[in-house]
Amino acid sequence: MSKLKLAIIGCGSITKHRHLPEAKANENVEVVAVCSGNLKNAESVAKMFDVPKVYADYETMLKEEKPDAVVVAAPNYLHADATIKALEAGAHVLCEKPMATTFEDCNRMVDTAKETGKFLMIAHNQRFNAAHIKARQIIQSGELGRVLSFKTTFGHGGPEGWSSDRPDTWFFHKEKAAFGSMGDLGVHKIDLMRFLLGEEFVEAAAFVTTLAKRYPGGGLIDVDDNAVCILKTHSGAIGTLTASWTYPGSEDNSTVIYCERGSITLYGDPRFSMIIRYANGQKAYFELDTMQTNQNQTKSGVMDEFINCILTNTPPEISGEEGLKTMKVVFACFESAQTGRVVRIDY
Repeated sequence: MSKLKLAIIGCGSITKHRHLPEAKANENVEVVAVCSGNLKNAESVAKMFDVPKVYADYETMLKEEKPDAVVVAAPNYLHADATIKALEAGAHVLCEKPMATTFEDCNRMVDTAKETGKFLMIAHNQRFNAAHIKARQIIQSGELGRVLSFKTTFGHGGPEGWSSDRPDTWFFHKEKAAFGSMGDLGVHKIDLMRFLLGEEFVEAAAFVTTLAKRYPGGGLIDVDDNAVCILKTHSGAIGTLTASWTYPGSEDNSTVIYCERGSITLYGDPRFSMIIRYANGQKAYFELDTMQTNQNQTKSGVMDEFINCILTNTPPEISGEEGLKTMKVVFACFESAQTGRVVRIDY
């Protein structure tokens, strides 16, 4: 069987540390080209991973290479345009989060995937963590009763410590990123909670603000570096979600889910990725895997899932429609922060 021809748009840290290593490790993939507006960066990445072709323009790359599949890992403002053009060129697309910068663009991406008959998958990698998968099974089994509340957090010291264009990274500029910590980290946890709980959020209240991050010249960045959100599910469970770029020296990527007959703590302990604390005082400890961090890269499973969907002609579970539902919550949180009101999320 011939290998799938894969091209990657965007040559930043996520491509270098996740997408390219995972693509090169997949026996069914041939990486034919990489593309970046920063040609020097693209050439460096291509050399590092022995990729034969380098482009500065993705429209040219799509036309000349005719890839079977494309990864869109460019800055956020390019996600919609690159995805739509790749789908229209006949490629299946794996798009990094956040899916796009406007609700309208997210919809256009979903519609284009339908029109072209190609798969669109959003790279929400936290769904592939072993403890998250196990926790979802336990919640859905009803073993712990109804979910009542939760708290989930994703915070670290900021993208300028990891981004390929640090210290004045594109993540800090509204015209390229649109969102700050909420779009970078919060979107992960919104998607994760939708996955774990198996239901949608219907109301959101949020503070989304900039507290500390500054440009090299000293002014505060024009995207958020902190977000604290209160979310309510369709069944009435309420919980908090925190996203932050101002957790210096430590990373928190933990979740606690409180149910009628016990609680589940995920990635809150250095050894045990899941701890169940039952209402009767008993505890269960699970060593399943470790959480990926910027410093500790582990195989995410995203690339293998994307390729397997194409090879088996199976629509991805983390589809464009799923990405759109997650983005609706993100947009609702921003609306709440701007208006000072609780925002109803309409599906």
